[in-house]
Amino acid sequence: MLAETAARLGSLVTPRNLWVVTNTEQAAAVRRELKRVPSRQILAEPVGRNTAAAIGLAAIHLAQRHGDALMAVLPSDAHIADKPGYVRLVRAALDRARTAGEMVVLGILPTRPETGYGYIECGDVLETGRDGVSAYVVKKFTEKPNAEAAKQYVESGNYFWNAGMFFWRASTFLDNLKRFLPATHGALMELSKAIGTKKYGAALKRIYPRLENISVDYAVMERATRDANGNRVSMITADVGWSDVGSWAAVYELLAKEPGANVSTGDAFTIDATGNYFWVPKKFVAAISVHNLVVVETEDALLICTRERSQDVGKAVKWLEENKRKTLL
Repeated sequence: MLAETAARLGSLVTPRNLWVVTNTEQAAAVRRELKRVPSRQILAEPVGRNTAAAIGLAAIHLAQRHGDALMAVLPSDAHIADKPGYVRLVRAALDRARTAGEMVVLGILPTRPETGYGYIECGDVLETGRDGVSAYVVKKFTEKPNAEAAKQYVESGNYFWNAGMFFWRASTFLDNLKRFLPATHGALMELSKAIGTKKYGAALKRIYPRLENISVDYAVMERATRDANGNRVSMITADVGWSDVGSWAAVYELLAKEPGANVSTGDAFTIDATGNYFWVPKKFVAAISVHNLVVVETEDALLICTRERSQDVGKAVKWLEENKRKTLL
């Protein structure tokens, strides 16, 4: 998926302008996957500090190398079905983000009341660009609602999934980081002085753990929509077949050839059964009069849930952690 993320940007961004933030454990694997990206542009966090810190780390490197660079922040765990349409929207977002103080986010057209994603509430149209892509005022960001709220959001037509795809100038992001997360900004500025020197590695290990562990959505985007001082947060809608493949429901949507189809990794027989996903590779499955289920079998565990609640597998994992069931984790 990392390689696919880089490849779909090929017509917009050359490898010499791609930067990846990862962790020390995965840095070598990232370099193997992206051989054309200069090794110095694979930035490895010594400890995880969430997305505000990770984006800040990239921003100080870009500012040091390129000055006030134009940034596209793109998670590497997304599947995009409509690649040409996606590239068109990214180009429009970058064009809009060239203006200082402008922050742009892609809003994914929701296909279901999903409780595992953050949502963006949009307002009026700001303007329509030369390529026909419209930008909307962002009224607020909302994190992972309950099922009833998610249903209301989707029915309203004013809410879109937040896929974490952001566009801005390096100075715009760093100015907002200074405003809303001053301690983290100060630490990053201290670290930036060591970039390109032999002291950088030691400085990174010493300074990076001091950064606040918070997502960019909470730290910057939510606050920026409430504080319009020099900011304008806008959204471009994206109906491009996006999925983060972050739940079994998302896997089902990628593999189902038509709505209501049953998907199975092995032999299966169904009667009056629709919309089911079976990951049972070593057994024959007979499903009778069941609908929208996820059944996943491993050697030591069995998951059974509805597709709409598949995000809640995380609650089962938390229970296992709390009860020290290490053999199942």
